[in-house]
Amino acid sequence: MNWENLTSPDFAQAVKDTGVCVLVMGVIERHGDHLPLGTDFMNGHKLAVMATEQEAAVVFPPFYFGQIYEARCYPGTITLKPSLLLELVQSVMDEIGRNGFKKIILFNAHGGNMSFLPFLAQCSLWEEKPYSVYYHTWEVSAEDEKLWNNLLETRNHNHACECETSISLANHPELVHMDRVPAEPADPLNRLNIFANFSGISWYANYPEHYAGDARSATAEKGRALQAIRVKGLADFIRAVKQDEVVPALNKAFFDRVRKVSE
Repeated sequence: MNWENLTSPDFAQAVKDTGVCVLVMGVIERHGDHLPLGTDFMNGHKLAVMATEQEAAVVFPPFYFGQIYEARCYPGTITLKPSLLLELVQSVMDEIGRNGFKKIILFNAHGGNMSFLPFLAQCSLWEEKPYSVYYHTWEVSAEDEKLWNNLLETRNHNHACECETSISLANHPELVHMDRVPAEPADPLNRLNIFANFSGISWYANYPEHYAGDARSATAEKGRALQAIRVKGLADFIRAVKQDEVVPALNKAFFDRVRKVSE
């Protein structure tokens, strides 16, 4: 269910019926020369809505603020000051909780959020909240992962690649420019091999054109098949979150002990 499409009474009923809100975390950034800037949040929101048709939950309105500092050198990217970004997303979750949801799923639709969102989830231990936070980033079963890999013809899947372009062709083909896909794949340049660990400039060092992979073999047919796998994975996760009683119980036990420290 789309939050923004519900009437106020229907929204209140949806909160009671589901108890779960999905906050899709995408960004606005360059996706090579052939995909729209909003690829992450548009695809993520579309897939989340499809998943909630299989397992009922409410999807927060399209949200496009996240960690994307590595793309600030490209036209069209939108970034926020790190401290403001953290406060913004936390405030959004607090508003979701104020509206009655007891469980919030942070659904990651952007690779650059892979460090930010787990940290945000950990921040829930700083202050007790009336809701529990769960993090999901495209997890699928081993069987579905094998099916996913069998659908693809290329080996490097990182950004604006075969799979992301295929899903975009399934979701919004009118915004995809296949005639602008580079003639050669974008493999990592490995310019930071001297450093074994991550550096803030690592992504730019590997992919200076913000394109990673090979989108030439992308098709809408593949996209629909890949889409179905991801939708099923999220629907299964929503179902598990609904049934979960462990995280809320542990949160309560944790903050009970926090309070005792100062007694």
